[in-house]
Amino acid sequence: MRIAIAGASGRMGRMLIEAVLADPELTLAVALDRSGSPALGQDAGAFLGQNSGVLMTDDLSALANADCLIDFTRPEATLAHLPVCAAHGVRMVIGTTGFDEAGKQAIQAASERTGIVFAPNMSIGVNVTLKLLETAAKLLDDGYDIEVFEAHHKHKVDAPSGTAIKMGEVIAAARGEKLEDVATWTRHGLTGPREQDTIGFSVVRGGDIIGDHTVFFCGTGERIEISHRSGSRAGYVQGSLRAARFLQAHQNGLFDMPKVLGF
Repeated sequence: MRIAIAGASGRMGRMLIEAVLADPELTLAVALDRSGSPALGQDAGAFLGQNSGVLMTDDLSALANADCLIDFTRPEATLAHLPVCAAHGVRMVIGTTGFDEAGKQAIQAASERTGIVFAPNMSIGVNVTLKLLETAAKLLDDGYDIEVFEAHHKHKVDAPSGTAIKMGEVIAAARGEKLEDVATWTRHGLTGPREQDTIGFSVVRGGDIIGDHTVFFCGTGERIEISHRSGSRAGYVQGSLRAARFLQAHQNGLFDMPKVLGF
């Protein structure tokens, strides 16, 4: 399977390149980077001391040489890749977060022409955590206040994280609600007592935190916490490659990680 990597000179891009080069079933076909990047024209494996034969490029037409693009960039970059992949039938694994509603609709429309796995978090562990949260939300549907806490590195540009929002969406759906109707995104000043059946969010940005998420179910006299903490980006990489392999059997359609993982 010929793999293209977007954001190839970034931290996630480099980990994906290393994993693809080490996998005998995958071939690195394209390494995309932003225009003006000092890495353009260099071999994509240079940071590993390897000669991959693939040069870093900002030419999106190169995507025609790939079977699947793995994209962890920014919404504006992913949306630029979207029509090119759709036109050439290149599958997409999208881990980019921060899309507005129009961006999500564009992904939905492109999925009619090519297969797309779109998930706020590709980690297998995070997606198991989402399943646990769904079960907990159904069982703790009365008398428990719910708070979603997340912490990420200081370079992350969107908040709350896509994973935290997905957690809120899963919990709300399990309770028969829509997140936008019950979410409390900020608290400041004289807020008054907590409103019943709301889902609160708290955000930390600092240092090099890769990704911590905890959901609190706070009852009377007890508290249940369900947490996931990422010690490295390796979990995102392995989940992304699993998603790419899943798409080999799907020429079009929009899928999430639970579908990839079979639950």
